[in-house]
Amino acid sequence: PAYQNLRQKVDNFVSTHLDKQEWNPAMNKNQLRNGLRQSVIQSGMLEAGVDRIISQVVDPKLNHIFRPQIEKAIHEFLAAQKKEESVPAPPPEPENKDPPAPSQDAS
Repeated sequence: PAYQNLRQKVDNFVSTHLDKQEWNPAMNKNQLRNGLRQSVIQSGMLEAGVDRIISQVVDPKLNHIFRPQIEKAIHEFLAAQKKEESVPAPPPEPENKDPPAPSQDAS
C-alpha cells in the first residue's frame, strides 16, 4: 500500500507540475525534465514515501527473516575463525640441501 500511495502522489505531483507549464515546441525537454526532477526531490515526498515503504515491508521481516540469516552467517564466520586458530600450522617445508644449479646467461 505504501508503494501505491507514493506512486499516486508522484503521479499527481507530476501532472500538476506539467499542467502549470505552457508547452511550446521550442522548449528544451531536458531542462523541463530536470526541473521536474528537482521539484519532486525538493518536495520531500520521495524520502518520506520510501521511509513508509521500508517500515511496511522491511521492518516486519527484520526480526524473523533477516536477523536469523545474519546471525547464522556470523556464527559460521566465527566458527571458521575458531577452526583456523585451533588447527596447528603445517611444519615448515624442509630446506633443500642441494645448492641451486648455476644459471646460464644467454647474453
